[in-house]
Amino acid sequence: MSIKAKLEAIIYAAEEPITLDQMAALLKEDLLALKTAVPATRETASEGATELQPQPEQPEDHLGAVEETTSAPPAKKTKEKSEKAELRALLKPYLEELVADYAKEDRGIEIREVANGYRMSTKPEHHDVVRAFSKSLKPPIRLSLQALETLAVIAYKQPVTVPEISDIRGVDASGVIGTLLDRKLITTAGRKAVVGRPMLYKTTKDFLMRFGLRDLTELPSLEEFEKLAAGEMQDELFAAGEGALPDATGTPSDDGGVEQMEKDRSEVPENVTEPTVSSDSEHDKADEHVAGQIASESTGG
Repeated sequence: MSIKAKLEAIIYAAEEPITLDQMAALLKEDLLALKTAVPATRETASEGATELQPQPEQPEDHLGAVEETTSAPPAKKTKEKSEKAELRALLKPYLEELVADYAKEDRGIEIREVANGYRMSTKPEHHDVVRAFSKSLKPPIRLSLQALETLAVIAYKQPVTVPEISDIRGVDASGVIGTLLDRKLITTAGRKAVVGRPMLYKTTKDFLMRFGLRDLTELPSLEEFEKLAAGEMQDELFAAGEGALPDATGTPSDDGGVEQMEKDRSEVPENVTEPTVSSDSEHDKADEHVAGQIASESTGG
């Protein structure tokens, strides 16, 4: 692909005016290759011219080291500036040629310099016809997630009925069908030869135009979707593995049992006291005496 063709593609694809430096940076490799393709005669002529120039060697030998140490950063900046200027000089003839091509009378589009950049636009003499056409353009379609899911099912399973769509999605899809019909993304395709004869639906030409498809064979395959879903699931598992896993108590931390015990203790009312066992010796003797009296009464009396 020639440099002029690449320039044309870049300017067309740019949403905002693109500057000469930006285009030169994008085409740097092509421009450098063009620079190295200079005829050998020019190189020999330049070498001969440099040989004729006087070369003050002794002053450079005395001050060379000092100049290199003191002027290293400015030299780098000047080198970058000179390189950009050289790339601009190499690119500008191609840009001017492209602008001249679009300036011809048989072209309806021109390349204009806007805000220190370049962009494509329609010529002023075609303003009326372009304005009339823009009024006939359809506004952009915005669909909900439910509508997109239903449209995807119809695109891959067409012709398909509403009950079949609802079975695949797991929810009732009858309300979304009306929205897709109004947007002219689907249309009826007869009735299915079963009990009740439900209506069949398929996608339309507007569907292909909205999604930039030549035909239905350009739809992504189910295998591609499965690979994509598997990759997303793997990413989710890796992301979940970075956090703490829940233990038996359901607390996602290393000491989940301890936290659960503390939570249970906090839920016990404050006025409830635990049962205690007395360890006083006098109470123990009194209990033994009462027990002895009860036993004697039951045997002797």
